[in-house]
Amino acid sequence: MSNRDLLIEVGLEEMPARFVTNAMNQLSDKITNWMHEHNISFEQVEHFSSPRRLAVLVHDVAEKQQDVELEAKGPAKKIALDQDGNWSKAAMGFTRGQGASVEDIFFKEINGVEYAHINKFIKGKDTKEILGELEEVITHLSFPKNMRWGDKELRYVRPIQWIVALFGNEIIPISITNVESSNKTWGHRFLGSQVEISSPKDYEKLLMSQYVIADYLERKEAITNQIKILEEDNNWKVPIDADLLEEVTNLVEYPTAFSGKFEEEFLNLPEEVLVTSMREHQRYFPVKDNNGELLPYFVAIRNGDHKHLDTVARGNEKVLRARLSDADFFYKEDQKLKIDNLIQKLDKIIYHEEIGSIGDKVRRIQQITKHLSELVGVDSQTKEKANRAAQICKFDLVTNMVYEFPELQGVMGERYARLSGEDTEVAVAINEHYMPRHAEDESPASTIGALISLADKLDTIVGCFSIGIIPTGSQDPYALRRMASGVVQILLDKGWDISLEEVFEFVLRLFVEENIAKLEGKEIEKQLVQFFKLRIKHELNTRNVHYDIIDAVLGAKIGNIGLIIKKAEMLEANKSHQDFKPTIESLGRVLNISKKGEDTEIDPSLFESDEEKHLYEKFTEVKPQVIESLKNHDVAEAFRLLASLRELIDRYFDNTMVMAEDPAVKSNRLAQMVQLASLIYLIGDMNAIIVK
Repeated sequence: MSNRDLLIEVGLEEMPARFVTNAMNQLSDKITNWMHEHNISFEQVEHFSSPRRLAVLVHDVAEKQQDVELEAKGPAKKIALDQDGNWSKAAMGFTRGQGASVEDIFFKEINGVEYAHINKFIKGKDTKEILGELEEVITHLSFPKNMRWGDKELRYVRPIQWIVALFGNEIIPISITNVESSNKTWGHRFLGSQVEISSPKDYEKLLMSQYVIADYLERKEAITNQIKILEEDNNWKVPIDADLLEEVTNLVEYPTAFSGKFEEEFLNLPEEVLVTSMREHQRYFPVKDNNGELLPYFVAIRNGDHKHLDTVARGNEKVLRARLSDADFFYKEDQKLKIDNLIQKLDKIIYHEEIGSIGDKVRRIQQITKHLSELVGVDSQTKEKANRAAQICKFDLVTNMVYEFPELQGVMGERYARLSGEDTEVAVAINEHYMPRHAEDESPASTIGALISLADKLDTIVGCFSIGIIPTGSQDPYALRRMASGVVQILLDKGWDISLEEVFEFVLRLFVEENIAKLEGKEIEKQLVQFFKLRIKHELNTRNVHYDIIDAVLGAKIGNIGLIIKKAEMLEANKSHQDFKPTIESLGRVLNISKKGEDTEIDPSLFESDEEKHLYEKFTEVKPQVIESLKNHDVAEAFRLLASLRELIDRYFDNTMVMAEDPAVKSNRLAQMVQLASLIYLIGDMNAIIVK
């Protein structure tokens, strides 16, 4: 019997564009995995998508599952047989569960122990008998947001309208929310109609006849090529933003590019305003000349054919003209406002009902910025500019332009600050303090921008933690993880010697003084440290540092993030060195025994052996050198100094009983171990490192 193709298509109401690609990949991966798990052979898998459909075409699917032969392992022989050599209940239960009898048991030795085994044969079923299980695969796709409709229990991205489920020319019976599977699909909502699919291999070609380009990559390529034609025909440069291209591709089923124009007088608006109006609000591609200057044109993508494109273009021009007219009005009105007056309005805008107004937040940002400036050691002029930038960093939130275009917060703040005569560095910092805005964004270039960015992000994170808003699982409504990653990125880029714990303590004190914090201070700080350690762990993972090294450097306090990164990379680089293993083991012995002692004064007069004395003398010599090396970020030298203690540590343990009978001697020896351990912990928890 020859193989058949399998086609699964889920037809939906239009999905949000940002959900489509991930959902398509999910469906493809889940069906592929399902085929493997059920031992059904196939040739290849193709996936398709559009705003109204998710589909998978599996080529050359076998007519039946592969037969499977396997060994089932049961109880150990001493359990399978009683003292008289008879089969026990455990053995009989094992065989019964495998559909066999005790006569089928044979024994096989594993790691020196004999276990009961049974050869099990599972005959493959006909593929068409089990394909109905794909219903579970379809209903278990996950989406960022789901909805329910009517009286249906299923939560899904959008209501399901039709299901195509074909194995060859046979319909696979699937029913989801009372929608029964069939061999009928729908073409373009306006240009196409319902059509019958006689064979899965005809799927893509059939949809094309109904004005649907089902292949996502083909649709994207069609858009790109059509834009290039418009560029060549008009001598334009059309910057193709990757995110916008992705979104538009998932908004249309049959793309047709066209151009429109707007009045040249709108070019007097800031470029950011024009681009945002076109790209973010209308999904248009802006047009530039060969010198990179904006032109009064745009390129848009229609979900349809070339008919009546002039009419479509005029309609889009009308919509854009209205938006730009509003923007022009807002821009002119905003310039009549005074920054200091706008700052006062921030007190009337609630940032969070438990944390206060944006005005309250700005005042905290000022205090945090001042504290950070002192920690970093900037000059008095920079401190003054940083204070002014912190004071006005949010003023543009109450401007007309940012109210209409929230994406321009910071951008318009810089623009208006420049127009108002603010210092250039202050104006730039207003924009930069939102950076990095996303994972691929850069951190602030200027010192002032970086200081305020840190202050703003730390205020948000600590404030949320202080009232119990802590990200769990996928839930992070205030984007605290992104902000924490931004803090890590800024500190690494700037290389500032700042202890995170010290900053947490300062910022948290502000919330305690304002009677905002609900939780006990030490508990909040502990949660903050754990939260940031996860962000640092992610950073170390991207640098290919192994998990045991990560655990080692994150075992104690965070302190300086840049120093943690250097420690991790140094330890990772030394793992293959021949002296690494014995050094780590020696230092680890100190850490283990130190847990039994207390950090008290060491009394050299209580030393009873030369090993105690020699280790103490070397420790006293090395300690300030290790601290100085770490202060200079010379982690390699600090580790070398610790490693120089190895032989003395080994001789100490070979000749000294730490847990001596004399309580005073025992306490003194433990104190010596505790102080030595404190020095070792400055590099990391050596017991977390796996050495072979």
